[in-house]
Amino acid sequence: MKVAAFNVKQLGINRINDEKVLNTLIEIVSRYSVMVLLEVLDSSGKAMDRFLTKLNQQNRRNPFTMESSIPLGRSNYKEKFVFFYRFEDVDLVDTFQYKERRDVLAREPFVVKFRCLNTGVDLILIPVHSTPVDAALELDALANVVEAVRGKWRSNSIMILGDFNADGRYLSERTNESPMRCRPYYWLIDDDVDTTTSDSNDYTYDRIVVYGRRMNNAVVPNSARVFNFSRAYHLSAQDAERISDHYPVEVELQ
Repeated sequence: MKVAAFNVKQLGINRINDEKVLNTLIEIVSRYSVMVLLEVLDSSGKAMDRFLTKLNQQNRRNPFTMESSIPLGRSNYKEKFVFFYRFEDVDLVDTFQYKERRDVLAREPFVVKFRCLNTGVDLILIPVHSTPVDAALELDALANVVEAVRGKWRSNSIMILGDFNADGRYLSERTNESPMRCRPYYWLIDDDVDTTTSDSNDYTYDRIVVYGRRMNNAVVPNSARVFNFSRAYHLSAQDAERISDHYPVEVELQ
């Protein structure tokens, strides 16, 4: 079972109506059992409804359904976390909109709890889209999210995934000293992996982190990686940037 996160660069109705973008996103999402899209700008929900319809026209044998957060953010600019998942692969058990007491996280995670139908094991996904200038502070705050989720659902089957903005000029010395960088957390995307489509940098902004040894043991060895869609679909640099400035990060579970 493959799980992925993808920062899709301000995905709204105009980009969904772009046939090149739409068809490429359908190809990408169709690779997975569960995909969470980040940076979705769709307050009405119409863009994601249209995408789901088009996605399932290409996935009739094992279709997807969708679960979305409310628009999240501090200002008029708000984004959604949107999960697409195949209901023959996982059941949606519960959702949890995390609320913090201190305003550290620009977009408080919309947490979902799935049950994997092939194993009967729970899988909790915490999506992340950190603000670049506060990446280190937000990384520290994720430990509080994990503890809240563990307390709510009495489970350690937790995966944190998305755009941590944890590299390049947004990375501080303190980021590497964060409690999130220590056990029981396992970082599955190495620090030298380029998760951006840009030719001008090789930053590792996007990450997958699992909580605890048991969850780490459920990961298929060496399956955590970037999906380089520009190479896979033979896209020019310009066409790749048209899809997103990030690549998806993915992992396979056994």
